Parts: sequence; structure tokens; C-alpha cells
Amino acid sequence: MFKDLNAEALRYHAQPRPGKIGIEVTKPCATQRDLALAYTPGVAAPVRAIAENADAAYQYTAKGNLVAVITDGTAVLGLGNVGALAGKPVMEGKGVLFKRFADIDVFDIEVDAATPEDFIATVVSIAPTFGGINLEDVGAPHCFAIERALIEKLDIPVFHDDQHGTAIIISAGLINALEIQAKSIAQVRIVCIGAGAAGIASMKLLVALGARRENIFLVDRAGVVHTGRENLPDYKREFAHPTEARSLEDIMQGADVMIGVSGPDLVTPEMVRSMASKPVIFALSNPDPEIKPALVAQVRDDVIMATGRSDYPNQVNNVLGFPFIFRGALDVRASCINEEMKVAAVHALAQLAREPVPQPVLEAYGLSSLVFGKDYIIPTPFDPRLKEAVSSAVAKAAIASGVARKP
Repeated sequence: MFKDLNAEALRYHAQPRPGKIGIEVTKPCATQRDLALAYTPGVAAPVRAIAENADAAYQYTAKGNLVAVITDGTAVLGLGNVGALAGKPVMEGKGVLFKRFADIDVFDIEVDAATPEDFIATVVSIAPTFGGINLEDVGAPHCFAIERALIEKLDIPVFHDDQHGTAIIISAGLINALEIQAKSIAQVRIVCIGAGAAGIASMKLLVALGARRENIFLVDRAGVVHTGRENLPDYKREFAHPTEARSLEDIMQGADVMIGVSGPDLVTPEMVRSMASKPVIFALSNPDPEIKPALVAQVRDDVIMATGRSDYPNQVNNVLGFPFIFRGALDVRASCINEEMKVAAVHALAQLAREPVPQPVLEAYGLSSLVFGKDYIIPTPFDPRLKEAVSSAVAKAAIASGVARKP
């Protein structure tokens, strides 16, 4: 299967012209007069206007609808540090999703940077071109410092989708799953397998939504993150607890929620059997989850499960978030994407899944019905209501939190 898929994917990217994105001219350019307006001498007028007032760039250029999708190639998909250039197909793909789902234009930028400081300096230098920065496939732990530095230095939204996009979709799905299981986010015991960018950001957002930090347990390659571990980085230390549990098998006993953002086949049926009643399992490693749904079904019938795959129910897919989050932020010319905006996106996504599903969505997936419940806890990517629901919620949160510069 994958051999055929690989060959088809290579043809898709190569023909009829290489790559997935291009440049579209948005103004007439058919006459001498058009050319005089588009370039010299007419272009001098907006140049002067922007020189006098930088905000005029939003009126006279594409800046306000242009996002940079930027990588250093250090954590591309599940392939690791393959280098900036090898990450270009993914960045172009991200551009396709921005345009298809939210009509946002993208320049993909692959930065061959020797150090995080070099990467930061490069992004800061090119930032005037853009209305927003989407960091992509930047590895942990550098991604935390890189994003923090860019947010401090720039006055446009900076968003590391591998962190916050994943966290937002996970949180929306989990809110609904816990509602169905009649459990409180403040009371559930959560195990997160994977202590990188996605895992840490997801746990931080769940805390903002009401989860208790003392009920959250991280598991990394060395086992349970606990206070007895030496040389813990700061981003792990904030979730370290005094516990006797050392292995994943230990910590899974009695857990209400398992969120996997790590690797395939790490969870056994015995671990699932040891969880609390009516558990929630998000096994999000792609393409192979931490445990396959069929194995879970063999040992429990009271589980709500999500994966990162489209061929199982409840796909946790970042495309539900980032296009619409940026759409809302750009529409009100937000200076950042803050926690209030992220929380607003979570609640908008969760609420949308509880509403009746339009017929075109059912037709797109070949379904006769789709009703809020254990097999439908988050909207599908082709739901046309996402753009309005999520973008407007994010825009309103930006205005309410004082980071919007345009009504």
C-alpha cells in the first residue's frame, strides 16, 4: 500500500508542474496603463504612503492576508531532522491548507540556520513582509525559546502549530469526550505520552481550561517524569510530581485520560484494561497510533477514542484550527495569538460538534448521519461552518483581550 502511495505522491508533487503552490496576480495587467499603475511610476504612491505610515501596508499590499510558513527542518513530520530544504513539501502543503480552508495566502520559507539564534534573527528580519508567522516542524526544546523570542520581538501573530494547533484540537475533543463520559476536567487523571512540543502545549492549555496540574502525568523516553529525576528541563519540570510510578504501565493504572503524542504501539491492551471506568484515549501518533482502536475494543467497550488518522472516527486534525485561527487574527489585525484566543477556538470547535451536521458534510464523507456522541466528538475538516465559527470566536477574543488593532 505505502509503496503505491509513495509513487503516487511523487507523481502528484511533480506533475504537471513541480510543487503545490504558485503566485496569483490580483490586479489587471493587460495594458500600458495597468503596467504604469502596477509598477513604475504609479507604485511610488503606495511606497510614499507606507513610508509615512507603516499601517498603510495593510491597505496597499498583500501583507494583511499573507502568512509565512517557516521551518528549520529540525522536526519534519515523523521523519526528524531532515533539513530545511527537505521540509519544503510540507510547508507548501501547509500553504495549500491555508488557502483552501481560510483563503489566506502563504509564502513558505525554509531557513538553513546553524543555531536557534540564527533562525530567530532571520525571521525577525523578514517579518515586515507578513501579517502573521506560522512556525512549523521546529524541534523541541528549541521551539519553545524560538517562539517565545519571536513573540517578544514582533507585533504580528506568531504561532507554532505543532504546539498550539495540536493542543487546541486535543482540548476541544477532550472537553466533549469528558462531557459524554460524565467526567469533570478538574477531577480527571491525565497521562500524556510524549513530552515534546505538542505534549507540553496540550497540557498547558488543559490547565487553562480547568485541569489540575497535579493530576497530569508526563511520560517521556525515560519513563514517568517525576521530581526525583535529575537534569529535567524547565518545560518538563513544571509537570513533574512526587510519585513512585516509573513506567508507563505503572502510571496508566486508574488513569481517566491517555493522550499519546509520541510513537506507535507503546500502549498495550493490559494498560487499557487497567484504566479507570469510562476512559478517554487519544492515540495520536501517525500513521500508527500508540494503540490501535481494534485492540482497545477487544478489552473495553466503555472507551471514547480518537486518533490522528482519517480512517478512524474522531480524527484530531490540525486543519480544524490553524487556518481559522489565523483568519480571525488577521481580520482584526491582532498583534499576537494569546491564550484567550486559543481558549475561544477550543470552545468554538467543541460547540460546533454538538450542533446538527449539514447534509454536504455527510455527503463528503459518504455518511447517512453524524451525531454528537462517542464516535463524533470533534468536527470534520470539510465542515463549511468552521471558518465562521472558529474565526469569529478568535476575532472576538482578540478584541475583548485588547490585542486587536482593527474592529
